[in-house]
Amino acid sequence: MDIEFNKNEDVNKQLAYEVKTRLRTIYKGGGEKSAAKQKEKGKMLARERVAYLIDEGTEFLEIGAFAAEGMYAEQGGCPAAGVVCGIGYVSGRQCMIVANDATVKAGAWFPMTAKKNLRAQEIAMENRLPVIYLVDSAGVYLPMQDEIFPDKEHFGRMFRNNAMMSAEGIVQISAIMGSCVAGGAYLPIMSDEAMIVEGTGSVFLAGSYLVKSAIGEDVDNETLGGATTHCEISGVTDYKHPNDQACLDSIKNIMSMLGQPENAGFSRVKPAAPKLDPQEIYGLLPENREKQYDMHEIIYRLTDDSQFEEYKKEYGQSIICGLGRIDGWAVGIVANQRKVVKSKKGEMQFGGVIYSDSADKAARFIMNCNQKKIPLVFLQDVTGFMVGSRSEQGGIIKDGAKMVNAVANSVVPKFTIVIGNSYGAGNYAMCGKAYDPRLIYAWPTAKIAVMGGAQAAKTLLQIQAASLKAKGELITPEKEAEMLKEITDKYDSQTTPYYAASRLWVDGIIDPLETRKVISMGVEAANQSPIKRQFNVGIIQT
Repeated sequence: MDIEFNKNEDVNKQLAYEVKTRLRTIYKGGGEKSAAKQKEKGKMLARERVAYLIDEGTEFLEIGAFAAEGMYAEQGGCPAAGVVCGIGYVSGRQCMIVANDATVKAGAWFPMTAKKNLRAQEIAMENRLPVIYLVDSAGVYLPMQDEIFPDKEHFGRMFRNNAMMSAEGIVQISAIMGSCVAGGAYLPIMSDEAMIVEGTGSVFLAGSYLVKSAIGEDVDNETLGGATTHCEISGVTDYKHPNDQACLDSIKNIMSMLGQPENAGFSRVKPAAPKLDPQEIYGLLPENREKQYDMHEIIYRLTDDSQFEEYKKEYGQSIICGLGRIDGWAVGIVANQRKVVKSKKGEMQFGGVIYSDSADKAARFIMNCNQKKIPLVFLQDVTGFMVGSRSEQGGIIKDGAKMVNAVANSVVPKFTIVIGNSYGAGNYAMCGKAYDPRLIYAWPTAKIAVMGGAQAAKTLLQIQAASLKAKGELITPEKEAEMLKEITDKYDSQTTPYYAASRLWVDGIIDPLETRKVISMGVEAANQSPIKRQFNVGIIQT
């Protein structure tokens, strides 16, 4: 019996269970009372609509389920940012689905709602996925309008994206299944086609109360912007349906007639399961983020047949590079090695640290994958680049810049899985959110921050202590210990995967066993968007 393996397994399975437990709470949206009110109106709930829409027996890859988690407490919270987003299959076609959750503040838009909607559109635009909007929203959450209305990445960007996608030939279908008010009214009407549900769907620039206030006209919402008005008088909407099911059936029918997308040509063969049991990942991954482990063992449990063609195996060993297949798709894998390695020069290199030789190797491998048109997968467990006089004299900044350049200018799709640490510039070099991964997901073991908690807390303590001493305050050892604990606790709470996912620094938190699904669906989506841009790294440090 391997006690260490069993201990790791228990801890990591518990972390995965916590993810599922939190998700079950999020899936309840605004709660049972709010759900009951929607049902009384004859409406399906947002997640019921999505489940009905997607093909039976197919996967739905949710985007941003943890968005706004722990935020907006003063406003009563905003589970999943009040909107359900994800990649699903409708009539055999992969598409992006965006469904407002009317149980959460009547589907009103909070700042994170806008950010999540824009992320969904970004994924659709990058991969040329058709978009289906299931609209049921009261519009901007007015008490926070200053944080959602006027800036570049705010509410209005949605409609700009509607127009850009239409010009690019990306199909957009909207269903007005509830309220659709003010600026939000443009979203369905700027789609290629808009349908509306009788009795529950309504769309207008100003509701009856605002109309009364603005021009003194007395009119009810149904007459103002209901299905009959817009399908028979104004011509604003294209289809009228008696209920949610009929509306969703119509979308399925339209989707079944779409022409086939262009193919990017990424290599896929018949999928095969890993020969080594993926369940063993739970026991292989240390419960302590500081402990060593061999990243090869994780890779072998993610790739088809546990096959991995390693590149420059004996050189730059703190980063593992190589080719493999995931669910049949050919991918180039760039992963941080987490055990201490010894270079042929006799130098001991710490696991999780990027050295000059590993950065040099990774940059060349990334360029090779662009040359071969092979999508890239980054497995992050990185503490940063090596520091110190020896590294500086060896040109670590130059080699690091070369790797960052290759990642930034890659034209093949990139996918990032944050397995463990994601610290500092290591986050950038290993394709963090700022480097446009098509999808980025975290395992429950992830930690994302500018540096590790212990180092950061001690640095912050020194700054805080110096400030207090300058004011003449005496810092006793007890006071210093108390301050250190307070700083550490706060810092650690901001490095969790939940903190990152709530702010959409990652698209979600997944059980390690879902990793193959995420990567496979991601490459499948990317394969619908041919590469148009020439790979060019510009002036690169050599």
